[in-house]
Amino acid sequence: MTDEILAEVGASAPRRWLAVAMQMTLGLMLLYIAMNTPPTLGWQVFLILLGIGSLVMSVRTFSASQHRIILTREGLSSSTGEHLIALENIARVERGVFALKPSNGFMVIAKTRGAGRRWQPGLWWRLGKRVGVGGVAPGHQTKAMAQIIEALLAEANGAES
Repeated sequence: MTDEILAEVGASAPRRWLAVAMQMTLGLMLLYIAMNTPPTLGWQVFLILLGIGSLVMSVRTFSASQHRIILTREGLSSSTGEHLIALENIARVERGVFALKPSNGFMVIAKTRGAGRRWQPGLWWRLGKRVGVGGVAPGHQTKAMAQIIEALLAEANGAES
């Protein structure tokens, strides 16, 4: 059965709300500072843009983090049905301390370029040959998923030898 779910990663409701609350608080603080203690016009515009950007990102994070990432023997996909990366296209998994990866997550390096740039704040992103998984997701879920992917890659490499 190829569509058997091997691992799932998703954010719990408290994690989602905390992430969104932090981003909204930052946005509101930036707008408050820009309006109540206005610096020079350039800095005021900068603070307003950052504040609005933070508020927009909080809404996008809330929307994106309600979904889950699913690992099957076919590869990684989103609970929305969007395919992230095929298992046979994965070259390696990076999850070390100095890896460029999302918080509490891991990075998958592909053999070939993916379907283009895409970002679901707090859950995953895809840029070139890299797919980052994590952010608002709990570390124990992403660690287990990364280990399963590494085991599947080792199994596939053993079968090729």
